[in-house]
Amino acid sequence: MMDASPANETLASRTARALVSLSLAADPGDFLGAEDDLLGRFGVSRPTLRQAAKMVERERLISVRRGTRGGFFAERPDARDAIQSLARFLRIRGASLGDVIQVTRPVSEEAAAAAAQRRTAEDIGRLQAFVATIEARDTARDLIAAEVEMARLVARMCGNPVVELVMEIGYSFGLDERGSDLYADPGRRERTRAMQRSLCQAIIDGDEEIARLMMRRRSEQFDAWLHAGAAIGKGRV
Repeated sequence: MMDASPANETLASRTARALVSLSLAADPGDFLGAEDDLLGRFGVSRPTLRQAAKMVERERLISVRRGTRGGFFAERPDARDAIQSLARFLRIRGASLGDVIQVTRPVSEEAAAAAAQRRTAEDIGRLQAFVATIEARDTARDLIAAEVEMARLVARMCGNPVVELVMEIGYSFGLDERGSDLYADPGRRERTRAMQRSLCQAIIDGDEEIARLMMRRRSEQFDAWLHAGAAIGKGRV
């Protein structure tokens, strides 16, 4: 039986809430039931269930698969889903990549230190695999992808989902728009690769202070490049 809800709430909305509760009570990927099973469970029509399912799918809390092995499955959103809405909000408010990095910098430093402290053998293996790819990443697009990949590795290692979200903002917001400019110079690309290697090695070695320092230096260098680009832009006016 469904929970009490506001009188003006639609049947589809109530069914959506029930689907959310069902998903959150399960593990990601768990089978929640076939469509006919859920029709009987919720006591609603097929159109109402499908309308509710679309609402919950948009929140990445269920997935619906068709076919003989289809049905409803539990899902979970991740930081990348959340960042899309946050990025749109920040752009509407006029935020710049520099603004975001200024706020996320201390969080990134602490994340690097925590990653060095909490690293596991599996984490070390992932970082070593990432380091092995660094030298081949010599285009602006490659480095944008590498920066985001490394940030996600470090964020997951620190074990704090709030930090994971904040770092996702810091390394994803605006990089597609500014990355080609920031990494256009071969010297900058080599500098970026060197800093990536140094940060990863500090985390692999378990050196919290060096990991924090390398993350700080990376943020400072990135910020300097942003300001240099802004100065050049103003000089052209």
